[in-house]
Amino acid sequence: MSQLVLEIPETLHQQLEGLARKEGVSLKQYLLFALTRQATSAYAVKAVSKKEIEQQKNDLATLLQNLGQTSFEKIEQVIQEREASKPEKGLSPEVVQRLQKRTSTHRATN
Repeated sequence: MSQLVLEIPETLHQQLEGLARKEGVSLKQYLLFALTRQATSAYAVKAVSKKEIEQQKNDLATLLQNLGQTSFEKIEQVIQEREASKPEKGLSPEVVQRLQKRTSTHRATN
């Protein structure tokens, strides 16, 4: 194991101790867990309120309704104009190829 000495503001220290206490673990365990979670995952999982869930459902329904009213050509144009980004882990060239094939099949049937 390695050691790390870190100076942090007293208010942050107190806040972290409170969070650790709330979880029922030591500050050291809490920090190790938090650092591991941050270092190993690109996405944070957080609780979502029922109100937020309903809003997301409404937003999705609106999006799907609007997409249904948009031509495939317009959707493809927007996709072509989007900013390039690196693919997510696990999105291998083979997976991309399968997705492209499914998209072209969909295009051919519509």
